[in-house]
Amino acid sequence: MDKKAHWEGVYGNKSPLEVSWYQAEPGLSLQLIHRTNLPKGAPMIDIGGGASMLVDRLYEQGHRNLAVLDISAQALDCAKARLGSKANDVDWFEADVTSFIAPRQFNLWHDRAVFHFLTEASDRKKYVATLKRTLRPDGHLIIAAFAIGGPQKCSGLDIVQYDAEKLSAELGEGFSLEEEASEVHITPANREQKFAYFRFIKAAQDSR
Repeated sequence: MDKKAHWEGVYGNKSPLEVSWYQAEPGLSLQLIHRTNLPKGAPMIDIGGGASMLVDRLYEQGHRNLAVLDISAQALDCAKARLGSKANDVDWFEADVTSFIAPRQFNLWHDRAVFHFLTEASDRKKYVATLKRTLRPDGHLIIAAFAIGGPQKCSGLDIVQYDAEKLSAELGEGFSLEEEASEVHITPANREQKFAYFRFIKAAQDSR
């Protein structure tokens, strides 16, 4: 499957307000980010952020050094148009996270609903390799994925459900789980999706 073509098709056929993962307010993500106690100028990247409102809310709260990565140019264009001139203060990366080479490192990596689409073990390994070289030592990792017992498919694609033990095994050594939370997301079509959120801290000495 051509992943880029798939996601360009999703955003080409639907408004970002209609996709199942749309959140008007990314409340739980913001709570977890705030609990990192990172300064406003700490570099942060939102993986698969596309049309997400997270970058807007972080910007409104005074955060700078923000970056958004998405495989879909159309998704990124939605966020840029919404932010207007503020978009110039954000770094935008049109890329597949499994092959992304970041120009700098970040103190926080946020991913809501990307990792669970990686059904091939090889893609998950590439994702973790990108994560390890992109996140600074002592950096914070926040991943939200479909929980055990949640949806088995999304956007016509199979997904992988996660709990803390399963996700920790995928990440391997070098990450300590700080907290986890659950959320029942109500989609624009008024369906329930069970999500699990996890916040890790990367070890001060990377154990790649």
